[in-house]
Parts: sequence; C-alpha cells; structure tokens
Amino acid sequence: YDIQGGRILINGQDVAKCTQRSVRLNIGIVPQDCVLFNDTIEYNIGFGKLGQGDVATREEVERASKAAQFEKFVNQTPSGYDTLVGERGLRLSGGDKQRVAIARALLKDPPIMVYDEATSSLDTHTEKQIMMAINFAAQGRTNLVIAHRLSTVMDSDQILVLKEGEIVERGDHVALHAKEGGLYRDMWDQQLNSRSSKEDRV
Repeated sequence: YDIQGGRILINGQDVAKCTQRSVRLNIGIVPQDCVLFNDTIEYNIGFGKLGQGDVATREEVERASKAAQFEKFVNQTPSGYDTLVGERGLRLSGGDKQRVAIARALLKDPPIMVYDEATSSLDTHTEKQIMMAINFAAQGRTNLVIAHRLSTVMDSDQILVLKEGEIVERGDHVALHAKEGGLYRDMWDQQLNSRSSKEDRV
C-alpha cells in the first residue's frame, strides 16, 4: 500500500523508491496462523527460501531450525527432517507450528522480522517457550511485534499503543506502566487480573 504521508525508511532507503521484491526479501514474517503443507519438516522450513528463487540446503534448514529452537523436537522424531507434518500441520502442536514459522522466516536471514500475533493462540506455558525462541532469533535484527497480549511485547525497546488507528502512547514497558490512567497500564492490569483469575480456577 502507498502511504498517505511521511516516509518509510529501511536503512536510510525510502521504500517507495525500491522494488516490492527487494523490500520483501529484507523482511521475514511470522504470522498468527502459519500455512503448512502436507510434506516434510524440511520442505516446510525450506519453503521460506523459495520466494528468493532458490532451494534451501539441509544445512541451511538445520541452521534455521536451531535458531528457532526447533532442533530438539526434530531430533526426537524417528524420521527427523523427513517427518511428515500432515495436512495443515495437524501432526504438530501449536507451539511446534510456530517454531516452523520462525525457522521458515529465519531461513531468509532477513534484517527485519515481523511477528504478527505470533503467540496469541498459544497457552501461557507454550507462549513463554516461543518467546524464548523469538528473543534468541531477534538478536542482530530489527523486530516488529504486533500483539494484543502485552506479555509478548513487555521486553521491547519501544512500545507503540494504538487506539482506533492512532498512536496514543509510546515508550518502554516501565515508562508506560508507570503512567497513571494510561491505556497501556489499564490493559496490562486487566490482562494480569484475567490471568490470575484463570490460575485460581485451575
């Protein structure tokens, strides 16, 4: 989409003056619902490189899998990277699907990673594990994390709080949480109370 005002720069370059392909090659995306094919783990991770007109080697797939902290699971399966994931990845847990998505994005080795509600469908325990994988993969990159679950973004250098399409607050977790009557603090407290209530019921 063409922006209505201002500029979007990547490393000082205006994206409006770059080809769509070059912009996409520099961005890796981990969506909320990763599309998996009824094929092997290796194929599903290696798919991340097909958009570059190349075929990933086993070594590259293994490196991406390790960076996504998915290697341990793969090594525990009898067929390893040749394991079939089933239709839409039905043989994988929600957390393992997300690890495949992270590995697929990392295979491109992009300078920018976008996580679009990457943990919203996961339980609290799995979310923590995936966040460890994301934090490990985030090193040396620019990372954009889109989330409603605030625990996902609390370690971010900069948090932008949106309301009806407008940025209403900006800062890190400590600064935003300290703001009396702030939207971020209200949402944080609501989510904290909601989580506590669920734990009490369990």
